[in-house]
Amino acid sequence: MSASSIADHLKCPRTLPARLPNADFNPPYPSFSVRFPQNVSQLVMAIIGAQHKSASDAAVDTSRTTLTSFLTSSTCTTPPSFFEWASVTDNKGFYNITAFAYWPSKAAFDSWATDSGFKPWWDALPSDGTGTTTHGWFLEVFLPTTDRFETLFNTDSAREGSAHMCESMSDAVREHGYWGSMRDRIPLSQTDALSGVKAPAAEYRAPRDTDPCGRVRVPGRANLTVIRSGQDWRDTTPEERTLYLETMHPVLEKGMTFLRDHGEEVGCYSCRFMEIVDADSGKADGIDRTFGLAYFDEMASLEGWSKEHPTHLAIFGGFFQYAKKLENNVTLRVFHEVMVLEAEQQWFEYVGCHGGTGMLDTVMQAVVGRKVGRLDNFGDEHGHGEFDVELDDVGEGSELDVSDIVKRELWK
Repeated sequence: MSASSIADHLKCPRTLPARLPNADFNPPYPSFSVRFPQNVSQLVMAIIGAQHKSASDAAVDTSRTTLTSFLTSSTCTTPPSFFEWASVTDNKGFYNITAFAYWPSKAAFDSWATDSGFKPWWDALPSDGTGTTTHGWFLEVFLPTTDRFETLFNTDSAREGSAHMCESMSDAVREHGYWGSMRDRIPLSQTDALSGVKAPAAEYRAPRDTDPCGRVRVPGRANLTVIRSGQDWRDTTPEERTLYLETMHPVLEKGMTFLRDHGEEVGCYSCRFMEIVDADSGKADGIDRTFGLAYFDEMASLEGWSKEHPTHLAIFGGFFQYAKKLENNVTLRVFHEVMVLEAEQQWFEYVGCHGGTGMLDTVMQAVVGRKVGRLDNFGDEHGHGEFDVELDDVGEGSELDVSDIVKRELWK
């Protein structure tokens, strides 16, 4: 008998039906979910990155060294439980190097931000993206409660991302291998439809240039859905490695490129297909690990792309063919973690980045404004300051729509 992906202490009487095909359903292959300690009720995933015009610029810059000094600070009693580095060259040609760091509570994260010196350093970055910084910086922080979070691994021995904070892994779970299983694994879905707000077309107006913005804080959105989905082929046999790189990886990359460049068609704000890089060299050579990181306007949009769009159907169908060719002796490791976030469980702040970066794409058509933000009250319900935007050198022909920005309520 398979176990439930939902931990016992997060179960409750269902008021909404599960998507399970039938009571006797058996998944086609085993998968596992993370079990966190019961006293862990909220997690933190922080994405702290630097944006360079090229990888060669990043190679001679100290941004990674700077961030490492905060993440490994000896003065801090609550360092991240786990962090690693990843990189991506975006569709504007900019090279982004990022630290992905995890904490088991908001209190631990807040303590680290203060004690390590990260918070005052971040707040002191020039708000116009100039001065002592020659590149962009970005900070994207997610603070899901455990009832808004789910994980799935195809092995119970690997540790990725939030699994480094787990108490154990579950037995093989029943909620996978069918459409709707992702939703069924989220504890809150027992009583909540997890509905968000479909993004209007205007929120996908990517800027045509690559001029840096100032400091911009982008507000959270109700039930924004974030997925991090990873692949690890380090331990595959030579036969499987060749099969993966020649059949599965190109199809996966095509799907991630679609979400990056045409996400507006399926409700995806942002997608980065990233490579894990070596902590010392900053290079991906020989690491053999990747992941997609995507932000959808709501769970239903992610489900719709997964179930209906040709790019994901190719990934889904391709994996079953891949497993069949290997007679189900698959050593490729895959995982994902999905969170459905309340607006106050999100923090997006960008300094000197181009307007197509992350969630900036939702508010910037032409980057001509300057917005001063503050690293205070991460995720606090009442942590929003007064609305304030300074407009600098708005030139003739600029497409900035001030009323549009006001409606989105950029905060201090």
